[in-house]
Amino acid sequence: MRRYEESNTQRNAVKWFRLQYPNHVLFSIPNGGRRDKTGAAILKSEGLLAGVADLFLAYTRLDDDGIVYHGLFIELKSDTGRQSKSQKLFERNIMMQGYDYSIVRNLDEFINVVNNYLK
Repeated sequence: MRRYEESNTQRNAVKWFRLQYPNHVLFSIPNGGRRDKTGAAILKSEGLLAGVADLFLAYTRLDDDGIVYHGLFIELKSDTGRQSKSQKLFERNIMMQGYDYSIVRNLDEFINVVNNYLK
């Protein structure tokens, strides 16, 4: 049930984003889902990485404190969803590299995060 809820939020978020910001680049990182062992091994050898966020907004910005962010990773979670250890590690590592990271739980949160990031 949680996976469907996250997927539904992600589909609505991407639809809203593409209507509001047609000249910006937001894309999904299809890192989840069930696979057989062979398919999983192939994807891992192609660069699949546990913990990578669901969406990436390719937009560099300078915040009010003078910090440069090279893009925004967005992790979608249900109301009760929690980050895995690999997701927490990914968040920490990419933030040390100058990227921003947000967890959103519904469409309203997504809209607020994106609008604030792009302001």
